[in-house]
Amino acid sequence: MFLLDVFDQTIKKLKAQSANALTLTNLTLGGFAIIEGINGNLNLSLLLIFIAAFIDRLDGMVARKFNIESELGKQLDSMSDIISFGVAPALLLYQGILFEFGAPGAFFTVLYIACGAVRLSRFNISETIGYFTGLPITAAGCLATLSYLVIPYYPPQLFIFIITILSILMISPFKIKKI
Repeated sequence: MFLLDVFDQTIKKLKAQSANALTLTNLTLGGFAIIEGINGNLNLSLLLIFIAAFIDRLDGMVARKFNIESELGKQLDSMSDIISFGVAPALLLYQGILFEFGAPGAFFTVLYIACGAVRLSRFNISETIGYFTGLPITAAGCLATLSYLVIPYYPPQLFIFIITILSILMISPFKIKKI
């Protein structure tokens, strides 16, 4: 009987930490995407960002399925998201094209990261149920990352426009229904 209780408690603890483990996997992938971007491996950086997005989607589903949503998990998710969908995609675009603009390219790169941080902070203190206010950083990060794929086909100025629009959309007041 004792071993059964210990086993049951262990399973409960593992379930309780499963979403946080996925969230930390998201953060780890974002961290490696940044490192690979710095090292010039931009295609690998892109792949890691998209895998992080998949893991980010899973962590929320696991938290809801096991009913283990917590304030710690919410904060940890935001810290992971700023790395994986704020810094990593911004660096990818900077390394891929925005560096050509010098200081303005750096400014718009940092603006995107700052707007992502504001968007996540606003999300963490709001009580919105059923909708997001502004474009979620995961979506913005995936769109920024996708835009990297078309760099050879469009003029460099388009990417200043893209990163600026994504920045504004993240902090805008419009509402998006949660899926």
